[in-house]
Amino acid sequence: MTTLILDPEQEEALLIGKIRDSLETGHNDLLLSAITEVSDNELRHVFFRLEVEEQDNLLNKLTPDVSARLLGDLPDQEVAKFMERLEPTSAATAISALSSSDQADIIDELGDDTAQEVLLSLSTEQASDIETISRYKDDTAGRLMNPSPVVFHVTETVGDVLKRIADDEEALASVGGEYPCIVDDDGNYVGVLSLRSLLTVKRSIQLKAITKAYESISDAATLDDIQDYFDRNEYAGAPVVNTENRLMGILLEETFAETLSFKQQDDVLKISGVLGDELRSMPLIYRSRKRLAWLSANIVLNIIAASVISAYEETLTAVIALAIFLPMVSDMSGCSGNQAVAVSMREISLGLARPTDAFRVWMKEISVGVINGIILGIIIGFVAFIWKSSPALGLVIGAALAINTMIAVSIGGVVPLLLKRFNVDPAVASGPLLTTITDMAGFFLVLGLATMALPYLI
Repeated sequence: MTTLILDPEQEEALLIGKIRDSLETGHNDLLLSAITEVSDNELRHVFFRLEVEEQDNLLNKLTPDVSARLLGDLPDQEVAKFMERLEPTSAATAISALSSSDQADIIDELGDDTAQEVLLSLSTEQASDIETISRYKDDTAGRLMNPSPVVFHVTETVGDVLKRIADDEEALASVGGEYPCIVDDDGNYVGVLSLRSLLTVKRSIQLKAITKAYESISDAATLDDIQDYFDRNEYAGAPVVNTENRLMGILLEETFAETLSFKQQDDVLKISGVLGDELRSMPLIYRSRKRLAWLSANIVLNIIAASVISAYEETLTAVIALAIFLPMVSDMSGCSGNQAVAVSMREISLGLARPTDAFRVWMKEISVGVINGIILGIIIGFVAFIWKSSPALGLVIGAALAINTMIAVSIGGVVPLLLKRFNVDPAVASGPLLTTITDMAGFFLVLGLATMALPYLI
């Protein structure tokens, strides 16, 4: 018997057909079975190929866990757009399996009336968690934590804990995956409970006798602070406390790692001039406006760079061959600078570089810049010499590229750190600054050196 093998597009078309048939007939069991086996990426791809009404109908029928798979990695603004189209109860169900932090981000994107209706449709505990999370600034421990961790009191006994674990699946999960926190009668953080301790002491022992010292982290801690914490402590989670040492929640290392990964992806988009989350399913005017905000600023910066050329019109007219090499010098230097920017952004995200490290970073970059600048300068200088049979032209172009490469890596390595020092997003501003300065420096070096060597170039 011959087995029919389908290519990925045929399999996706077949899945879309099953989903549409299930939506039309109302067979939810068939619908869920059809999408359970597909990956999260495949699920999202199929979802965006459906019509708007089909998307809404599908969201109304998905279980919270499947909805979390579909919506979890999408931009908050895009998820909020879907939620605006649903009934509040359906919207609440769709986001109910997401983390409290993700729920709070989505609620923030909704209109005030819709947000209030969705909050009222969530469970009391979830609504309370969202309200707690929303008080904190983005990218802080308080914003990323789980505000409702399982906790035990110092006055409880080992027997009390074991009974609660036996009766409460959530408590059992907390003990199996991390050290649950211990608090006093006022809710102040005391320490953590070790599972091993529960198995090796008498049931009558109070928890205060077996509580382990475990460093906490402030609810106002930034991503850099959190990175430092997990670098110092090989913990699965961090107890989050306020200024009065009251336990506010638990921040899992896994949650922080995911946040850091998304932050790095966002920085890559910003370096490319994509400000904020963008998907092609978003409104056309919105996408155009977001991109133009960055491109318009670049027009001004490019005009500034071009003004350098206008100051050397006579030299450029006399040696028209210079026009061929101007973009080469600026583009190759820009590439070197972008490499330095990428390394600095990477080290900033990992906590390996800070504004106070600017001089150290510059020394590292200028070392690379000298070597690469000389090598690249020799290569392009030789090309200019062979192409135009002019040793002077080769020397001018080679020297200009060598010097501009050193300038570019210095700017690319140091500027992100300086921008961070003044609370300016380095991912947004580093690229335009690097491009403008390397263009201006490249044009100035080529035309300035050519002006000095003009008698040998004509």
